Amino acid sequence: MNMVKVIQLFKNESLLIKSAVAGNRDAQQKVYELHSPKMLSVCRQYIKDMHHAEEAMLNGFFKVFTHLKDFKSEGSFEGWIRRIMVRESISLIRQHKKLVFQEELEYNGQKVFNNIESEMAVADIQALIDGLPEGYKMVFVLYAVEGYKHSEIADMLEINEGTSKSQLFKARKMLQEKLKTSNSSVYGTN
Repeated sequence: MNMVKVIQLFKNESLLIKSAVAGNRDAQQKVYELHSPKMLSVCRQYIKDMHHAEEAMLNGFFKVFTHLKDFKSEGSFEGWIRRIMVRESISLIRQHKKLVFQEELEYNGQKVFNNIESEMAVADIQALIDGLPEGYKMVFVLYAVEGYKHSEIADMLEINEGTSKSQLFKARKMLQEKLKTSNSSVYGTN
């Protein structure tokens, strides 16, 4: 088969999906190749250990291909895959029993602002996020990175909405303290 024909065949995402649903191994491989780098990044946001993040991604792709026929083309295909990866990441963390939520504390509506005014690399920021307790980290990433609402987070994590808000508040506060410490050590100020 001519390589140009293969590339042209897979340019249209809906045709690619239909071919993958029909069992075309080349189409399935192409779906994986197109989306795996970004989906590994999604899993890595939740899971510190790269091997476990890869495990979550592979489990997620197993579900993607198992349920590919259920994709209704209502919204983005990448978004559909991303939701599967988020749920797989949460599931893997639960399996390893690392998802613990601190007791809910009233924070009196105090706002913590998310101002990152340093010239930190993405890897440095990810390292700060990785340093959060798992419950804080999970809620922070779901809310601040993925854009879920507290009600959605509460449903996904099987917690109440107040706990989600409290975890986010504490995560932001902890990140601000870490950023302040990091900036003072870099710039020599307190």
